[in-house]
Amino acid sequence: MGCGCSKFYRCCTDLEQNGPVLEAHSVPNEESNELDLPTFHEYTIEQLRMATSGFAVENIVSEHGEKAPNVVYKGKLENQRRIAVKRFNRSAWPDARQFLEEARSVGQLRNQRLANLLGCCCEGDERLLVAEYMPNDTLAKHLFHWETQPMKWAMRLRVALHLAQALEYCTNKERALYHDLNSYRIVFDDDGNPRLSCFGLMKNSRDGKSYSTNLAFTPPEYLRTGRVTPESVMYSFGTLLLDLLSGKHIPPSHALDLIRDRNLQMLTDSCLEGQFSNDEGTELVRLASRCLQYEPRERPNPKSLVAALIPLQKDTEVPSHVLMGIQHGTTALPLSPLGEASLRMDLTAIHEILEKIGYKDDEGTATELSFQMWTNQMQDTLSSKKKGDVAFRHKDFKAAIDCYTQFIDVGTMVSPTIYARRSLSYLISEMPQEALNDALQAQVISPVWHIAFYLQAASLLVLGRENEAQVALREGSAIETKKKATS
Repeated sequence: MGCGCSKFYRCCTDLEQNGPVLEAHSVPNEESNELDLPTFHEYTIEQLRMATSGFAVENIVSEHGEKAPNVVYKGKLENQRRIAVKRFNRSAWPDARQFLEEARSVGQLRNQRLANLLGCCCEGDERLLVAEYMPNDTLAKHLFHWETQPMKWAMRLRVALHLAQALEYCTNKERALYHDLNSYRIVFDDDGNPRLSCFGLMKNSRDGKSYSTNLAFTPPEYLRTGRVTPESVMYSFGTLLLDLLSGKHIPPSHALDLIRDRNLQMLTDSCLEGQFSNDEGTELVRLASRCLQYEPRERPNPKSLVAALIPLQKDTEVPSHVLMGIQHGTTALPLSPLGEASLRMDLTAIHEILEKIGYKDDEGTATELSFQMWTNQMQDTLSSKKKGDVAFRHKDFKAAIDCYTQFIDVGTMVSPTIYARRSLSYLISEMPQEALNDALQAQVISPVWHIAFYLQAASLLVLGRENEAQVALREGSAIETKKKATS
């Protein structure tokens, strides 16, 4: 291992004697005015239905168990802000006033270390939370189920610090209670930076249970009283330090036995060999042990954890996405010809590709037929589509817009391809906002259609919204790559 055990052995003896970590001044966190986030907002169910393409199965990013049944969807608001929508089952939060009060209170928090709560929805039986969307998975995925590379030691230390800073901020804002703190509650943003999910700042469900994980990982006082306290959160922080050190989810009782028996090689991830010093390993074990003290009053507070973790940081000048091996920006995107054409805003190339593809991606798309379709109106509707296709082929884009609009306005058939073709026609006709609206509508009809995302990117680039365009390009590329891999 990269850490010889001689100093670790000394650490094990010292742990019995050292008191709680001393408090010290920490680096202040950035406040909301630097985050460019809107104030807390109450959404309608229709707004969130549109944002998630009708709560499409394709947009589910996580589901939770029986004790706290809920589903989290990814979505996109009309202003292009990406969101995560947590939808509780009907039996959760029966008291609408209690839900709104809790959500509004959490929604006042704004910090760079949080995946912040942007709003909620409380209509009828519906109870939904709306948060910033974090696209780069959870700590559990990167620690326990990694595919390309294990998480580096410097990044594990960064995760510990950012988490401690998040808890310190929440404590300073009188939101010290965090429910069921675990590796699934830590998510990674576009830059690969770790954030603490705001969802854990609210109770899981109406029964008020704070822990839905294995009881082996819950604080001893919670097992006795059923209540979570700020000291209980510190206990859970200690279990996360063990996760970071070991790369495994080791029950605290077993970990403490290993520390007492000085069997610390079993406690350290073999993938970390050579990446950290004896002192670094010793300090992390010491911090974890202090957090896991049986008596709550003997555990450190977030401020002292931050002070202890700051000196341990390594490679601070290296961006998180580099340490994580995460693609960042458009330069690393493996773009297809359509993606490249969208990035270059080469509308002629996009037209050629769309014309070649035709309507093959409409296969399986829902078709709405009414009795009117069996009258002369059906012939008129199909005729307007055919005229639109001829105009699109011959690059008469004004006529294409008019004909496709006639087809869409009748509302008897739903076609993402027609919205895509009209979107491009709008773009070429120098109407980028209308083009963006149609590309978004194509995504609503077909949530995992890469062409819709590419057209959004092209429209956003014309509108000068480059950052949002890069996000749309990444999403389109990921969907297209996945589609090719499964076909």
